Amino acid sequence: MDKERIIAVIDDDEGMRASLDGLLRSLGYRTALFESAEAFLGDGVGAAADCVISDVAIPDGMNGIELARRLAENRPEVPVILMSGCATKSCREEAAALGVDTLLAKPFDDEMLIGFLDRALAI
Repeated sequence: MDKERIIAVIDDDEGMRASLDGLLRSLGYRTALFESAEAFLGDGVGAAADCVISDVAIPDGMNGIELARRLAENRPEVPVILMSGCATKSCREEAAALGVDTLLAKPFDDEMLIGFLDRALAI
């Protein structure tokens, strides 16, 4: 694994960000943590991310689907993994239409995320 790879995590829940930060760092990745999509888009480290893991439901701003749409337009080579506490069929379909092939339903198993991350970064 290339330890220089940066994984951006966007979630308004500080506990979720901290949990994913610990997991990703234990795997040797560098992380960049953001509480909003806007903070991610406005940050230079975020712009260098090799993969984005984002919650779908982010209150008071751009949600994960909108962020995936923006990334599909401007950085289509960056894999996006979405997570949601309510991964509905319509949400899955909208994400798939944007090229997001992973929408994890919360709570999810660390091994499941690791598998999807490995697959996303193997491209």
